[in-house]
Amino acid sequence: MDKLREKIAILLTIFSFPLNVIAYSNKIILGGDNIGIGIQNKGVIIIGFYKVNGYFNKGDTELKVGDLITKVENNNIYSIKELTNEIEKNIDNDNKVLITFIRNNKEYTTNLNLFKENEIYKTGLYVKDSIKGIGTLSYIDPETKIYGSLGHEILESNSNSKIEVKTGYIFESSITGIDRSYDGSPGEKKAKFNSNNVLGSINKNTIYGIFGKYDKNFDNNKLIEVAKKDEVKIGKAYIYTVVENNNVEQFEINITSINENSKIKNLSFEIIDKKLLEKTGGIVQGMSGSPIIQNGKIIGVVTHVVIDKVNTGYGLFITTMLEEGDKIN
Repeated sequence: MDKLREKIAILLTIFSFPLNVIAYSNKIILGGDNIGIGIQNKGVIIIGFYKVNGYFNKGDTELKVGDLITKVENNNIYSIKELTNEIEKNIDNDNKVLITFIRNNKEYTTNLNLFKENEIYKTGLYVKDSIKGIGTLSYIDPETKIYGSLGHEILESNSNSKIEVKTGYIFESSITGIDRSYDGSPGEKKAKFNSNNVLGSINKNTIYGIFGKYDKNFDNNKLIEVAKKDEVKIGKAYIYTVVENNNVEQFEINITSINENSKIKNLSFEIIDKKLLEKTGGIVQGMSGSPIIQNGKIIGVVTHVVIDKVNTGYGLFITTMLEEGDKIN
């Protein structure tokens, strides 16, 4: 990933010198806080099909789970309500409507048959237009107010399709309990949402995490230096995360290997903190984005759990996240 934020050309009579500038700060606000996440998708995702009058409805061009419906009769739609309204307005005499959908970044059209059952027109489609969940705030850049979280992309769980952000926000939430992890079965954090207390916008959802602008005040006493990739070492480190209420705590881990060539799985680690293992059993869902600290510097974030050995997982270099976050400016 190219993390060079700005290119300035100085033009002289004969020469042109490119100057590459990294925009992110070398000291950032340490995260670890639990956050709620809400995203409105750029369209409506098909997550399944149901029978109407004994038949599945998949259109003239066969629709599939994961297809993103973006238009009805060439009118843009972004929500289930808009999809329903446009269908009702545009039903033709053959009980069909023309829909546009995206699959594998390519646009297609098909006629969608509509079936009347008990005087109600039905599509036969299960669809979703938004998601809500929890994660961990990784960092805030104090200069740009850009934040990063998760360290991986958000996928719609039924279709495994990437969520394309139309609008989104992060908001306050607190941990109410933990479903513990067991080998073969990762657990998860349970949370209470306070979606009225919005912390910031979500501008994009990428393989390196979600990014946006942080709107609230933050504690400048939580500044921490960013480690370069070559400063990361095998051995002792710490993750910062919440396992109860809103309390960010430090837990010891052991970095077992480093892979600078991997796109996203740069750090392998194992949890060795007895308190955390007793509380969670290992890595649980909701820890994604938890910052990893070594020798007083932030080196990366937690991204994945190894399902068959839940006390182990992977992390992403913090510099990769910072580079990606800078692209929203």
